[in-house]
Amino acid sequence: MNQQLIITILGADQFGVLSTLADTVSGVGCNILDSRQAIYGQDFSLTMIIEGSPTAITRAECLLPQTCQKHNLLSLMKRTTQHNKQNLESLADVVIRGKSSPGLIDHITQFFSTYNISVSAFRFKFIDKEDAISGDALDMKCKMVISIPHQLIVTDIEQAFQKLLQPLNLRGEFKQNH
Repeated sequence: MNQQLIITILGADQFGVLSTLADTVSGVGCNILDSRQAIYGQDFSLTMIIEGSPTAITRAECLLPQTCQKHNLLSLMKRTTQHNKQNLESLADVVIRGKSSPGLIDHITQFFSTYNISVSAFRFKFIDKEDAISGDALDMKCKMVISIPHQLIVTDIEQAFQKLLQPLNLRGEFKQNH
């Protein structure tokens, strides 16, 4: 039975490093099931989940840190099970604006969790006082990219989301990405 391994790699953004890591994974006989990469200034972050036989996963656990060390990268790995391929056909941008309060992000992510909606990207920033809705220094803008399961009706989710935001005096909008 195949096993799965989550790998997170951090370090300086270098030309060819993604190819080198993919070669290491395929060289030990594993498949890359999913991955996400982001560039932050001069650095990058890569998270991927790989799958292979128990022997192949053990080889990956031994060889990937060596590959990372050669390229001055940090790596972290954890075995996992039952990865389900993310449905990338029902992505939506969600933008929330208003006054920040403790536990706000918890309310929002808990709402999404109730519907089995996953958050794949997240940004949060305080807005300059002159650009704020209420003129308050605690006004914020939060943007999330979410993956909505096919069986859900987006307009129903959006209506329920607006009901969540209303008592919090927040404005929110959905923009579906096909």
